This record gives sequence, C-alpha cells and structure tokens, in this order.
Amino acid sequence: MQILVTGSSGLIGSECVQFFDKLGMDVVGVDNNMRADFFGPKGDTSWNRQRLEKACKRFKHTTLDIRDRAGVDAFFKKNTFGAVIHCAAQPSHDLAASRPFDDFDVNAVGTLNLLEATRQNCPEAVFVQVSTNKVYGDGPNFIKLKELDTRWDYDDAAYENGIPETFSIDRCLHSLFGASKVAGDVLAQEYGKYFGMKTGVFRGGCLTGPQHSGVELHGFLNYLVLTALREGPYTIFGYKGKQVRDQIHCYDVANCFWNFIQKPRPGEVYNLGGGKGNAASLLECVEMIAKVSGKKPKMTYKDQNRVGDHICYYSDLRKLYDHYPQWRLTYTLEHIVEEMVDMVRRQERV
Repeated sequence: MQILVTGSSGLIGSECVQFFDKLGMDVVGVDNNMRADFFGPKGDTSWNRQRLEKACKRFKHTTLDIRDRAGVDAFFKKNTFGAVIHCAAQPSHDLAASRPFDDFDVNAVGTLNLLEATRQNCPEAVFVQVSTNKVYGDGPNFIKLKELDTRWDYDDAAYENGIPETFSIDRCLHSLFGASKVAGDVLAQEYGKYFGMKTGVFRGGCLTGPQHSGVELHGFLNYLVLTALREGPYTIFGYKGKQVRDQIHCYDVANCFWNFIQKPRPGEVYNLGGGKGNAASLLECVEMIAKVSGKKPKMTYKDQNRVGDHICYYSDLRKLYDHYPQWRLTYTLEHIVEEMVDMVRRQERV
C-alpha cells in the first residue's frame, strides 16, 4: 500500500511517515513548509523533512500547496494511494484572526481539494482527517467546573471521562481557526456519509512529541519545555494557569490511524487525546518539567485568556477503545515530558 501524508514535515505528519515506513509501506509526503510562513524561522520544519529523507527508506517528499486545486488533482492523477492521512493545517487561533483567508483556504478549501481528488482518482482509499477539539468551540467552558489547588476539573458526572463525540459543536464561540476546522471536519464526514468513502475524523486534543517545532502560538507542551530549559520568559494567559489539557504522543496518534485504516468506519468521528490519565494543568506541567530537569520558565501572568480557549478539556476515549480494542495509549504524560526534556538537552545542551 502507498500512503499519502499531507503536512509530512510537521509533528503528526512526520510521525506517520516514520510509522508507515517501518511497516514497509511506500510513503509520499506533501509539505510546502508553510509553518515557517505562519510562524517565522522558529516554525520552520525543513530540518524535519531532511531528517525523514535520511532516516526513512521508502519515503518520498513532494512540495505541493494543498490550496492549489489543479496541482492537487494533477498530483493524484500521477499517483495511486491506499490511504490519505491529512495532517496539513493552519493550527493557530490567533493567527487565524490576522490571516483569515489563509486560514480558511488551508483548513477548509485544502481539505475539500484533497477529498475530491481522492474521490475522483482513488475512491477506495481510506481518508484520515486530522481535526481538533476546537470544533467544540468554548462549549466545554459552560460545563460546571470545580477549582482545585492546581487545576480546574469537571464538576458534572456526565463528563467524568471527558468530552464525548456527542458534545455539540454548534451555538458557541470557536475562533476563526475553530470555524475553518469545523468546515473541514464536516466535509470529511459528509464524503463518508454521502459518497460512501472510507473517511474518519479524529478530533485531536494536545498532540505532542519531541519533533514538534513548537512556538508560542502553537505547540504548548514542546514550547513550554523548551522555554523552561532555557529559563526564558513564559506568559500565562488567564484561568490562573490552571487550564487543563490532555496530551497524547504522536506515536499513539499514528498507531490509532493505522488501526482505523485496517478497519475503516466511513464518516465516523473520534475524539483523540491523552484522556483523563494524561490530563494536566499548565501549572502542573511546569512542576513536572522542573522535577525532570530542575528548571522552570520565568513566568508572568496576564489576566486575559485567549479568545475561545478551553478552561478544561480532556477527551473521552471510550468510543475509540470500543471500536478499536487493540489500540491503547502507550505513552504516559511523565514519559512524554522526559522524552522532550532529553531531546531539548541533546539539541541545545541546556
């Protein structure tokens, strides 16, 4: 089987390249390093592409802008894919507000270009849409919460295991990024339900790993580790630093996609994160990093949360576990932090 991975130089894309290369599959990666355009030199992913080209025997890189409809269609006419893993995205709330057309063209129009090219050229291919928990907008903020010493948590038994896929994506504030990702999310569902294609939508929590080119506007845990080890400045935006996220390692994400590809359920939606067990607040993550490294960032507090930001979010994984019982998380949050600290130390000697 030949696999197409869009956004192949990014965090999840590069992990998928490595994962399927190790399985002996031919992997075609599409990436135009637009993260550098979005976030500047710190967001540049060319180093990751070069690493993949050296390490992966069956990987071939192609520079292609998924907004280029004719280019995408021509690319599909020249290649045959058994699966498409669509990781390419504009991932920042704040950037979407300043570049709304770029945000929508990448996240919504780019997704439509890929879905239609798949339908016209390889309709039997499995299509994995990497969506986001931001499709739920700020709806989770209206769940009854309780404030604990170092975190917020749900104070409603209905959400004891986290946010399920049945949670409404409507009638809430999303940010323009959230809205463009909703469009791509629903399009992928519709190509499964309407056209019968083997599409699956995965609404990611905090997807993370050591090869993330984290920046302040995107890549929370990687950026926090990097800043802590440099003992540099870090701004906490609102919620007393007690906002909670669930972290999932990129390997567990790629493995989840592989389970879906083997037994696809057309048009299905899954929440994909670290779940309750890998959920921690910003303050708790700082202490976890300090325990491993002995270092902390120089934190300042701004009493203004980012628009649409979640106070508390972790994924209810029960549907995934029920549909794919062979898949389970293999990385604990502690393991994720230890791996990140080790990699930053090796790269920067801090």
